[in-house]
Amino acid sequence: MTTTYAVLSEGLEKRFGEVAALRGLDLAVERGTVCGILGPNGAGKTTAVRLLTTLLRPDAGSARVAGHDLVREATAVRRAIGVTGQYASVDGDLTGRQNLRLFARLHRVRGPAGRAEELLERFGLTEAADRPASTWSGGMRRRLDLAASLVRRPEVLFLDEPTTGLDPASRNSVWDAVRELKRDGTTVLLTTQYLEEADQLADDIALVDRGRVAHTGSPRHLKALIGSYAEVVVTDPDALTKAAGVLDHLTGGQPSFDHARGAVGAVTRDTTLTLPRLVRELDAAGVPLLDASLRPPTLDEVFLHLTDDKEVAA
Repeated sequence: MTTTYAVLSEGLEKRFGEVAALRGLDLAVERGTVCGILGPNGAGKTTAVRLLTTLLRPDAGSARVAGHDLVREATAVRRAIGVTGQYASVDGDLTGRQNLRLFARLHRVRGPAGRAEELLERFGLTEAADRPASTWSGGMRRRLDLAASLVRRPEVLFLDEPTTGLDPASRNSVWDAVRELKRDGTTVLLTTQYLEEADQLADDIALVDRGRVAHTGSPRHLKALIGSYAEVVVTDPDALTKAAGVLDHLTGGQPSFDHARGAVGAVTRDTTLTLPRLVRELDAAGVPLLDASLRPPTLDEVFLHLTDDKEVAA
């Protein structure tokens, strides 16, 4: 088991006074994969990362990270991991090169100057290496932060919302860096509030709700759990309620409205529902139709549906 999984936890619990942040977290992350940790605010994602990186001690349960017991071998765990938090840990007064050399010396890496140059080149930061990090863009600073967490070549890298606040171009550059880490065999644990990010990067997703892992699987598997998504766009906003009634009848799902687009949609598990049938029913009900679609759900829709499920939240 421990040779297969880079991270394996069973029944992890953590309380802060009367608040149960984790209520029995079971997690299994295979080596060399990217695992996305998703969940609503307060679900326990950050607490889980702090436990697995030895920043907090669990109240109950057990875990092994990179083959080491989380509690009994905490020092070995720390030697085997890298951590990039929500906020940059680099020194803005130092240049990029100075930052990486400093981190390499702190971690007692042999040849700190050479390792710094290697990482600057790998993350496309060589050209700006002699400028203070405070003058860099947000995306460049995040890449420098990633580089700093890799000076020791960790077996497992924890990324806690690494692209929060970045523009799309900067976010894409961080995504490319994560993909390269996976190609090199690094196991990545990623918490994120961006569903698209998990869809793009994660091999598997652990959906955390109320301190437990509620669902796990690949993005494709999780999407299959809730069936297809039917959406209708109307020409007259007053017809949205009528369109929602048709969807409710055909799908049995709870309709969700997008009033700005004049759209209403619902999840359906009915595998016999076809687009022509949907259009016929809408036409028969007198719905002035602009567009209709029947497609796989997005990960956002999966997230909202599963975290709103009473069985999940229990």
